[in-house]
Amino acid sequence: MRMSVIGCGYLGAVHAAAMASIGHDVIGIDVDEAKVAMLQRGDAPFFEPQLGELLRQGIDAGRLRFTSRMADAGGADVHFLAVGTPQVQGGHAADLRYVDAAVDALLPHLRPGDVLAGKSTVPVGTAAAIARRIDPTGATVVWNPEFLREGWAVHDTLTPDRIVVGVPDTTDGAAAVETIRASYSSAIDAGTPFLVTDLATAELVKGAANAFLATKISFINAMAEIADAAGADVTLLADALGHDTRIGRRYLGSGIGFGGGCLPKDIRAFAARAEELGRGESVVFLREVDAINLRRRDRAVQLVIDALDGRVFGRRIAVLGAAFKPFSDDIRDSPALDVAVRLRGLGADVIVTDPAAIDNAAAVHPQLGYARDRDDALRDADAVVVVTEWDEYRRDLSPAHAGGLVRNRIIIDGRNCLDAAAWRAAGWNYRGMGRR
Repeated sequence: MRMSVIGCGYLGAVHAAAMASIGHDVIGIDVDEAKVAMLQRGDAPFFEPQLGELLRQGIDAGRLRFTSRMADAGGADVHFLAVGTPQVQGGHAADLRYVDAAVDALLPHLRPGDVLAGKSTVPVGTAAAIARRIDPTGATVVWNPEFLREGWAVHDTLTPDRIVVGVPDTTDGAAAVETIRASYSSAIDAGTPFLVTDLATAELVKGAANAFLATKISFINAMAEIADAAGADVTLLADALGHDTRIGRRYLGSGIGFGGGCLPKDIRAFAARAEELGRGESVVFLREVDAINLRRRDRAVQLVIDALDGRVFGRRIAVLGAAFKPFSDDIRDSPALDVAVRLRGLGADVIVTDPAAIDNAAAVHPQLGYARDRDDALRDADAVVVVTEWDEYRRDLSPAHAGGLVRNRIIIDGRNCLDAAAWRAAGWNYRGMGRR
């Protein structure tokens, strides 16, 4: 099939490369000329495992190219809309200006029978509004939400756990379903569930999934607050809860909370849209989910203050991690960087290290110190704070090795990813999030 992918940020670049890798003829379109040039060279503009290799393979095979010309999308059988939907400035709702601009630019190039497949995370009702705008062209709008995890995006695109497509209840809608089915035929043939819904349900799936995930993470972090007060261990609590098949252990890891460019803004936009629909009371709990998440950053900073007996000013603190999660260089709403900035605000000499996100972090927070080498960051530190659970920190860093570098053996485990007993046995003052 011939496809266009409109918007080549995190979602679009991965989708374009993945679709080309399974044999489709794909053109990626973005207004950022520098990004287009980088992608056309086969270079990923952000860190994502396997993406660079996939880009180069697709370009070399002649199945993948990138351009800034929307006219080049003409003739594609399906147009995947993958532009960003950030949070509006000064509010919680989703900013749809990039969606609207992309649709406006594409309109002159749509033909009868074309399929416009939305992948962006949008408020429910957006697809129906777009359908009304493109109706004169004879093209059909469907909604095909993405469920990507940063660090696993290529895997999640090629082997998704489900494919959802929302379609209008029309003859053209039925034909569009077959177009989307053909787009993902390799995954469907491998057994991936293919779910057909109405447009509104497909839009809600993504928001509801993120809201549930955020709620689960904040729930265990709320239990960590209680564990702190009661002298309990939230990690053992999570293990016990996880054996209940109705609950499961995944995403019950307590720590400094979630961040990134999707989950925080998506749950806020979801709640904002519910209020617009007159059903704000149905998701009022999401406000507390957000508040719990932000409080965990306060708790991590307080653990550092307590461990240093309140004397933070002038102390050297090694912060292990800058990205909001491992296997990514994304620093958007990063709890790790938030903790680092707060400690710097208290007068600490903060040295941040990260395997992938140093350049991004330094561009936004030049007031922090940075070390590309983990051991350089640890050297002469008065305290160590683990805030992103990279393997370099949670698995490969031994207590004995780290102990030979630091000035004081104080470690704050902001992700509860370390073996507390091993670190304590090596003479470290270990403090976790909701752990005894």
